[in-house]
Amino acid sequence: MESPSRFKFPVIFIIISLSLGLLSFTLCIASELLRNKKEDLRWNGKNCYLPSSQAFGLGIAALVSFILAQIIGNSILFKNSCSGGKRNAQYKIPVIARLLLLISWLSFGIAVILLITATSMNKRQLYGVGWLNGECYIVKGGTYAGSGILILVTVGSVIGSALSTAKTNQAEQGRKIHAQMG
Repeated sequence: MESPSRFKFPVIFIIISLSLGLLSFTLCIASELLRNKKEDLRWNGKNCYLPSSQAFGLGIAALVSFILAQIIGNSILFKNSCSGGKRNAQYKIPVIARLLLLISWLSFGIAVILLITATSMNKRQLYGVGWLNGECYIVKGGTYAGSGILILVTVGSVIGSALSTAKTNQAEQGRKIHAQMG
């Protein structure tokens, strides 16, 4: 019979990962609302200037919480697939868990690139310096919202992958117990 404390580890970390993912999503939506707009752009005839936006700090916070959610989610997955610190040679990660893991890492990569780029554009862009080659750039509407959706996809798929390995791992342990008794 399984001890209740054995299942507390994944549940606590799933809640933490999910909470960090939701926090990151919320910060992305706030960044979308507070990003620099076209009317914030100042033009002196030759050079442009954009003030720093609150979206810069919120974007960094969203990125940090998102990375932590991904690390914790993957820790759960690898804890479920490796029993007792040593790899079980017979155990294979289920196909659905592999597919969800692939989806989580692809969406993670795209979301991180979007967040880094959008957040760096919300930093102050000085006259003559700009964001790139002396030109000012404004984050296109929906960039942070798109990142937020990708964050939800990433967190959902990594948690789904971790849960599918936990169920498979429990079933394998049940079969071993029945095989030893019978």
